[in-house]
Amino acid sequence: MRIVNAADPFSINDLGCGYGALLDCLDARGFKTDYTGIDVSPEMVRAAALRFEGRANADFICAARIDREADYSVASGIFNVRLKSLDTEWCAHIEATLDMLNAASRRGFSFNCLTSYSDASKMRDDLYYADPCALFDLCKRRYSKSVALLHDYGLYEFTILVRKAS
Repeated sequence: MRIVNAADPFSINDLGCGYGALLDCLDARGFKTDYTGIDVSPEMVRAAALRFEGRANADFICAARIDREADYSVASGIFNVRLKSLDTEWCAHIEATLDMLNAASRRGFSFNCLTSYSDASKMRDDLYYADPCALFDLCKRRYSKSVALLHDYGLYEFTILVRKAS
């Protein structure tokens, strides 16, 4: 949550929320949020809703698209498993999803991908390894002048942060 001021309340869309792990992290760090978790899996949405039952300012929705605007949006892990999709198909899916994240976010968005700089011996055919430089360039040209690429935290992945002008 490097682009968020912890002192100010904010709203956030969590695309691919799973069981709501990001909300646990936000709570543990003392963030005041209006949280919406979105996931395509009905089982995950049910599990998240049960875990946070009765909690104010937390909604969980079973969907593939974000239907509300928030200050920020995040997508973690949703671009990794491509199954049998071709590279061109998966790249188009990623770009369409980034367009959606941008449209749904007033102040910025972030996402992560497995990196094309992974060790070749550990790469799998059913996973997608994105070119971090290409996605950085796309975000810089299409969404904002303020884009950060984080590729230094020990996993075979990277995160891109897109900050919008206030």
